[in-house]
Amino acid sequence: MTFEHGTKKFRTLFISDVHLGARGCQADQLIGFLRYHDAETIYLVGDIVDGWQLRSGWYWPQEHNDVVQKLLRKARKGARMIYLPGNHDEFLRDYYGTHFGGIEVMETAIHQAADGRRYLVVHGDVFDMVVKHARWLALLGDTAYDFAIFVNRYFNAIRRRLGFRYWSLSQWAKHKVKNAVNYIGAFEQTLAEEAQRHQADGVICGHIHHAVIHDNFGIRYMNCGDWVESCTALAEHPDGRFEIIRWTDHVGMLPPLPDEEEAVAVGAQTGMAA
Repeated sequence: MTFEHGTKKFRTLFISDVHLGARGCQADQLIGFLRYHDAETIYLVGDIVDGWQLRSGWYWPQEHNDVVQKLLRKARKGARMIYLPGNHDEFLRDYYGTHFGGIEVMETAIHQAADGRRYLVVHGDVFDMVVKHARWLALLGDTAYDFAIFVNRYFNAIRRRLGFRYWSLSQWAKHKVKNAVNYIGAFEQTLAEEAQRHQADGVICGHIHHAVIHDNFGIRYMNCGDWVESCTALAEHPDGRFEIIRWTDHVGMLPPLPDEEEAVAVGAQTGMAA
């Protein structure tokens, strides 16, 4: 269903892992997505703001502020907005049960879809043993991940100059490195088991930046993805059907180019012709 200016209306949207405040955040892509997609209810499934990055060095360009204003505007226009903090925005966990700007802050939620099925909604970091029991290792991994995103940014700048579409180097690595594949599988199974404990029909989460819908563990597992690598969101249609929207699949909706001189310099260093 569409309405003014071609905006597509869903029953529910689920967005996670935006990482506002981090240099890898593709805020301009999310602004474009929010401009053309709307919903009666919007779940912000954690790591919307990256408090870890902001503590190490302040970074908050206008695009990041625009995302916040766009979400608040949707709440003012009547969309129900539910925020479930993750590990990167854990400072909001002190505010469970409160409202700000029309946004409800909750630890977990049970979402009842249009077809009557019930889904546990949670960021997912509390079921990540690395984050839960080895925080120093998680912080180290976060630094390495930021470096991979930095490399990915310039890699795609060169691809775009050569006429190729966006391609996520880090997402490719997740599917190829055995340890990463095993980690994703263990995380998904743990979340599926948690949904069963809640007597839910499925689980909706974020955290691992891996958008997917499947029933591999005898229960529906859905991950929203992220707005650092894949630019994805989970959407529920009016009939209760779910789909993953991959915003970078849209023609012309590619990640922004870095400064042209920077891209050329990186290309020269890697031996690739611009």
